[in-house]
Amino acid sequence: MPSRTERTAGPAREAAAEGEPGATRVVWLLAGLAVVLLLSLTAAVSWGSSGVPFEEVWSTVLHRLTGGRPRPGTRDLIVWQLRVPRALLAAVVGAGLGIVGTAVQALVRNPLADPYLLGISNGASLGAVAAIVLGTSTSGLFGFGVSGAAFLGALLSFALVWAVARRGGGFSPLRLVLAGVAIGQFLSGFTSYLVLRVGDEQQTQGVLFWLLGSLGGAQWSTLALPAAAVLLGLFVLQARARALNALLLGDETAAALGVDVAALRRELFVVTSVLTGVLVSVSGAIGFVGLMVPHLCRLVVGGDHRRLLPVSALTGAVLLVVVDVVCRTALPSTELPVGVVTAFVGAPVLLFLLDRRLERA
Repeated sequence: MPSRTERTAGPAREAAAEGEPGATRVVWLLAGLAVVLLLSLTAAVSWGSSGVPFEEVWSTVLHRLTGGRPRPGTRDLIVWQLRVPRALLAAVVGAGLGIVGTAVQALVRNPLADPYLLGISNGASLGAVAAIVLGTSTSGLFGFGVSGAAFLGALLSFALVWAVARRGGGFSPLRLVLAGVAIGQFLSGFTSYLVLRVGDEQQTQGVLFWLLGSLGGAQWSTLALPAAAVLLGLFVLQARARALNALLLGDETAAALGVDVAALRRELFVVTSVLTGVLVSVSGAIGFVGLMVPHLCRLVVGGDHRRLLPVSALTGAVLLVVVDVVCRTALPSTELPVGVVTAFVGAPVLLFLLDRRLERA
């Protein structure tokens, strides 16, 4: 007799894999994306107000990775202390937004869903703005830094959405979306009130960059937690890929295939919410990446989450690394917020995808 996992995988796998490329092509695609990501990271470290040749970038990185002491001059400081952590954080955050966007779209069965639909980013933004406006520049509110306050705000939003969504005994997509949107707007109102209390230009700039997203605060010390969270989140979601495929077929069909739909939704909500909170706490709210990347990847590899999740992770990483380079170099003396560039890129892409969908309808 086939196991529960096999019963779940059968029709769900066939439905998800229809018209998709073969496994060998997907492996080559992942390898190609990994190479593009490596080149993008190298370019991100090399390009800037002070250019560094590619060979010197790799010489410095390999020297530090093998335990070498800092070299004299400013190049070592620019490459190792400033640009490498920032480029890696861009890759981590982009990968995280890609996989969270994919999971949330399956969770609520809505192709317009993104990592911020469930209100977690609003809570994180409230915590960060409260730390900037009411705290100090070094310790934040109640001794927490801005990132710590943002994560606490994300946990507050998570708890509120959980309490509202679980009423009635289930985590239906409609209840989750309505709870997330309502609580997100409620917390956004508090954020707007705090913004009105901003006292000086420096605070205004800090609040603006946080609300629109920025990777300027990247440090080696802030890289470990989001990297670990993204790897763990990808592992958990990849293990549930077949159940996610079944979930897209509808609750009744998924239940008939052996999926505990309510338990799966609770697990997905916890994983996506915590991961979103971690990402927003280190980069602010960066829009369109988690919405755009899953759509682009589905055009290439189809809807099977066993392929879609890793491809979305690498695509999101490449996209945000490239976007961050544009933010740093587009204007000679000003750094653009990341969310501004992702909006400029994401809106036309989504309109293009919408046009393709209408043509097929």
